[in-house]
Amino acid sequence: MKFGPMKPHRRNQLLLIGLLVSMSGIAVTLALTAFDESVNLFYDPAQIAAGEAPTDRTIRAGGMVVDGSVARSKTDLTVTFEVGDLAGARYRVHYVGILPDLFREGQGVIATGRLNAGGVFVAEEVLAKHDETYMPPEVADALEKAHAGRETGAMPAMQANAPRLPAAVVQQSEASALEGSEANL
Repeated sequence: MKFGPMKPHRRNQLLLIGLLVSMSGIAVTLALTAFDESVNLFYDPAQIAAGEAPTDRTIRAGGMVVDGSVARSKTDLTVTFEVGDLAGARYRVHYVGILPDLFREGQGVIATGRLNAGGVFVAEEVLAKHDETYMPPEVADALEKAHAGRETGAMPAMQANAPRLPAAVVQQSEASALEGSEANL
């Protein structure tokens, strides 16, 4: 094997390969960092109340707006309300802006924002359900888990596998169905 000075052609090839590998590594690192920062994980009221949600990071949080908890400012668009689940876990939400038309107490919401050090969720966006029967999947799952934890009796297999909605939602959908059937008469 002969060792000696490297030929210019081989040296240029090695430099090009080294440069391509370095640039690819930098691009992958930047892409993974951007992806990690843009992920908004969903947390239910029980997780937020237990302190499992990260603070000062954008997350999604949801649940049912607690009856009697909505407080609107008289001077600006600031709204403060509580979101909870059927198991009794609650957290306070602070939002500045115009709430959706369908926002009201007893309804499911999902908010995007940050949990501050004081445990208050500072929302940047609040979404409300869009009709009587729809509930965001994350909220439905969280409520189902909370409701299942409170149940003690056995249920028939058909009912155990069926999704359960809060009583307020069931009453509204029954009332809407009744109004619709009366309109058809």
